[in-house]
Amino acid sequence: MKSTHLSLIAGAAVLAAVTGFATVTAPGAPAESTAKSATLLPVERAGLVCPAPSNSELAETQYTAFTPAGEGGEAKGAAELKPALPVVDDEDETDPKKAEEAAKKAKAKAEKPVLAVKEPGKPVVAEANGSGAPALVGTATGKLAPGWTAQQTTEVTAGGSRGLLGVTCTAPDTDFWFPGASTAKSRQDYIHLTNPDDTGAVADIELYGPEGALKSDVGDGITVPARSSVAVLLSTLTAEAVDQLTAHVTTRSGRIGAVVMSADDSAGSDWITASEDPSGTLVMPGIPADATSVQLVAFAPGEDDADVKVQLMGKNATFSPAGNATLHIKSSMTASADLKDLTRGEPGSLRLSPVRKDRATPIVAALRVVRGKGDKQEIAYIPATGPVGARATVPDNRAKGSTLSLTAPGATAKVKVTASAGSGGGEPAVETYTVKAGTTLAVTPKAPEGLKGSYALTVETTSGGPVHASRSLALASDGVQMFTVQTLPDDRGMVEVPSARQDLSVLDD
Repeated sequence: MKSTHLSLIAGAAVLAAVTGFATVTAPGAPAESTAKSATLLPVERAGLVCPAPSNSELAETQYTAFTPAGEGGEAKGAAELKPALPVVDDEDETDPKKAEEAAKKAKAKAEKPVLAVKEPGKPVVAEANGSGAPALVGTATGKLAPGWTAQQTTEVTAGGSRGLLGVTCTAPDTDFWFPGASTAKSRQDYIHLTNPDDTGAVADIELYGPEGALKSDVGDGITVPARSSVAVLLSTLTAEAVDQLTAHVTTRSGRIGAVVMSADDSAGSDWITASEDPSGTLVMPGIPADATSVQLVAFAPGEDDADVKVQLMGKNATFSPAGNATLHIKSSMTASADLKDLTRGEPGSLRLSPVRKDRATPIVAALRVVRGKGDKQEIAYIPATGPVGARATVPDNRAKGSTLSLTAPGATAKVKVTASAGSGGGEPAVETYTVKAGTTLAVTPKAPEGLKGSYALTVETTSGGPVHASRSLALASDGVQMFTVQTLPDDRGMVEVPSARQDLSVLDD
């Protein structure tokens, strides 16, 4: 048998194992038998990682995991988040027997799920207090995989990490961009790298300021052990103190989840999640109506400079902020613009698009948003995000404090919003909204009837579009309106699988 035949059969077998629908087609078969449209099928496996929530003893963290009801695989499946293994410093334990014992205990602890989703349509909640809560790694399979999502929300009422810190647990990847990070003396920005796999990963961190790449000898070759998490203080990677920069994380080997925890001495703290992949046009949805300060940070990773239009999609129309209608972004340099209180009492979303359509230079971007003034300030970050697409979900919504922002940068669109059953009880609720072209619609979601606990919001585009979305969660503490914002990109719960047909003639030599 020829090796090409072996490769074909092996590849088809892998596809069949994943989808249950793949068959083998002979090379050179008639076009009409092979050029069939791909089949859209639910994913049968999904992975997530969550960073360690906080280093504050005052931290109170709630984890929420959820799989939306709907089309899923036939297999029953499981969806569990387990503790990551601690990173062991060999200098901390010189006794081999004690080190081996500690490793066994840590591995046994890591086998016990922190939370597990048992059925689609109902969120599951777990809590952890203090600084000892670990990073989490997890996998969902079967009918619990499509749209599986998780969030951790941490409240810290005092100290340098004071604030409401919310982050959607991320799928592992190999490339991340973080506009808005900082090495300034007033900031403590840690980048958390979490490895979900059974083999180690090696990551590189590059930092780019307004003048280009920052000098660093220690950002290369950072080892992230198997099923473990490492936190790196960005200011230890360089001697340069830069207020607004862009961090770029890549892996040489393996996959990781990456996210930045940012704490400001005077303005609170929150997570910075990765921007959408570099693109000529970007949308940052969900600037709160009462934002007192908005700062745009953008970066052009390619060889060309970028000139972009800056537009606010407000409640009724799209317009350019006075004095900031355009932004010039030099290649490999971070650019920023102080947009002040541009929303002026109305919700909005920011769109960046090329000044010239024939020069659409890919960029990444994020917003740093401030609510309140003086010692009552609180911050959150809104990265550029992709559209909702077919479906997107955000867990951990409370009876009060949730605001859903929807923006349609192109055509008018309709979306269906489903509030799930509560984690402790309640009936799902469904509402439909129309989002006019070039505007942002901010709504208070209709909570499930008889709600107990927290619930998830699932957004589906039913016509028109595209639609970009985010959810703001707010909690008041000692006069501070603490808040956090999570974006809602497509959950990628469905995957295209090429159609094929069986032809055993490929076995002939």
